[in-house]
Amino acid sequence: QVQLVESGGGLVQAGGSLRLSCAASGLTFRTYAMGWFRQAPGKEREFVTAISWSGGSTIYADSVKGRFTISRDNAGNTVYLQMNSLKPEDTAVYFCAADSRLLPMMRYSFGIDYWGKGTLITVSS
Repeated sequence: QVQLVESGGGLVQAGGSLRLSCAASGLTFRTYAMGWFRQAPGKEREFVTAISWSGGSTIYADSVKGRFTISRDNAGNTVYLQMNSLKPEDTAVYFCAADSRLLPMMRYSFGIDYWGKGTLITVSS
């Protein structure tokens, strides 16, 4: 059974940093592109960032470019999201995702193979 388990969420002040982790099990991790989505209260789930199976390519939403960094450890079956210069508008539940499609397709939540249950990030002003 595939499991994606996020950790590292919490409360942080604007301008601060957080690092999320997503531990994967039950799948051949190195063959999946991995990504992060988020969903703010009353809004639809939106793409944040994704990384190719090798870690050699990454894509970001414009809203987080330059502030967030995605990385992965294929030996440890874990993907990370380093979030710097956090803003109140970054407040959301952050979801880890695994996808067997090509990296650009991870911008679209439709068709994602596996989802984590999410972790809440609250950024106070």
